[in-house]
Amino acid sequence: MLIRVAFDVTLTASAPTPVILALSPHPNEMHRVSAGPLVVGPNVPVHWYTDPFGNRRGRLVAPEGDLRLTWKGLATDNGRPDDVNPVAEQHPVQDLPDEVLQFLQASRYCESDLLSQEAWDRFGHVPTGWGKVQAICDFVHEAMTFDYKDASSVRTAHSSLKEGKAVCRDFAHLVIAFARALNIPARYVSGYLGDIDWPDHGPGDFCAWTEVFLGGRWYTFDARYNVPRIGRIVMVRGRDAGDVPMITSFGSTTLKSFQVWCDEVKTRVAAE
Repeated sequence: MLIRVAFDVTLTASAPTPVILALSPHPNEMHRVSAGPLVVGPNVPVHWYTDPFGNRRGRLVAPEGDLRLTWKGLATDNGRPDDVNPVAEQHPVQDLPDEVLQFLQASRYCESDLLSQEAWDRFGHVPTGWGKVQAICDFVHEAMTFDYKDASSVRTAHSSLKEGKAVCRDFAHLVIAFARALNIPARYVSGYLGDIDWPDHGPGDFCAWTEVFLGGRWYTFDARYNVPRIGRIVMVRGRDAGDVPMITSFGSTTLKSFQVWCDEVKTRVAAE
């Protein structure tokens, strides 16, 4: 399967403004993504680096006025839904690899400490492992209503549970917070997810979901849809959205336009 991925974003700055980008496919995905470079207009230099979570990030100084960022690529995909493994076991904390321990701790948008008692009250009786994480996703899926118009950059897992409102990042944050409260490592993921084999053809956008460490590896869980999906392409991973905002500006900027494409194509010619 071939998937076209692309974005066209324009920012407006009132003065020269440093900007950090998290819009590139994750380095682990590059073996299946064929793409040209990021195109920046006007042509300003971009410095690329790897952040502490292994993501590829770009930094530049946006000039006064408009800054347009465009990129397109073609990804291969096996066409299979997200892996499901009902027998995947939860590791005792003392047996976890060192590198996943950071994903047990409370973070800016995932206040597992504030939600600890509720997590144990709701899910403590559920057997450990895959079934416990799925029980969390089932609850979060039913507890919150998705609405693009209710997006908020300051909403956290704790506040989203009280409000019952959510976009994809809020679903991910609440699953992460509950999982960590139950001693299950969980991390935030952002990337492309099109409507392949899915009826909801809404506006193109990036998507967020959760990865949980069970049975010696990371598995994808997505409480917004709560079913395995096809064609995810990871851009970034972190403790929560605060680690990997798509665009961080150190000054006043306005998002003038924003378009994202992620759709299946039948031939390479059709992707051009």
